[in-house]
Amino acid sequence: MFARYAYPPNALGYCGPPDTTALSDGSPALIRAAARRFTGAWPYLQVMSAMTGIADPLDLRLVESYWHGGGIGSTLDPAAFCAELLAILGPAAGLYWTHLTPRLAPEAAPNHCFHVFGVYPWSRLLGTAATPTALEVLDKCRITPARVVARDGSHVRLEASHLTWDGHHLDLGPPGTRTATLTADGRLTTDPRPGDHVALHWDRLTALLDSTQTANLTDSTLRQLAATNHRLDIDT
Repeated sequence: MFARYAYPPNALGYCGPPDTTALSDGSPALIRAAARRFTGAWPYLQVMSAMTGIADPLDLRLVESYWHGGGIGSTLDPAAFCAELLAILGPAAGLYWTHLTPRLAPEAAPNHCFHVFGVYPWSRLLGTAATPTALEVLDKCRITPARVVARDGSHVRLEASHLTWDGHHLDLGPPGTRTATLTADGRLTTDPRPGDHVALHWDRLTALLDSTQTANLTDSTLRQLAATNHRLDIDT
């Protein structure tokens, strides 16, 4: 599961090790080694492992909770989690990301959505000349729930909401249609049917979602948007 969700940005060269073959078709040992080189996701799993007492950071319960929100991560105290996370991320980021301070605690959650909107700097570029790029990155980097409308071989037509910016706040727009491919390097990654719910990451279809996963992903996204908008209001 970690490999499925981490592969799209890794293949684009945005994060993780330069050799993407470990995530695309590597053994469990190679995937584990690659996961440790994700300076974003791996610290979350480390802290979640320590705080829950689950020894393996790649335990499915932790990985699923990180990518979707909800689950076991939702039982952790956000402020305590934020403090532990910043103890790892802060020294690694150095002077480049000066926003990684305890002020992030009100936004904090042990999931990817917090990393995208709170830890990454892109939301802080909204309202500047870089707004179009920032909005695009935020939209593609978040895990997006979508519904399969139709399928033609290795291509699917999906219904999903894009991220919007009205000059002051982030929101989800009305559902619209988009297309995605089901292949990566010529291999079928998933096998959805019309009506199925799926997850998108950097415009790639990464996994089928059941009703609980869809609800967790939707809820964590809405929660994070509300928290980030509150911070943007304060900083305006």
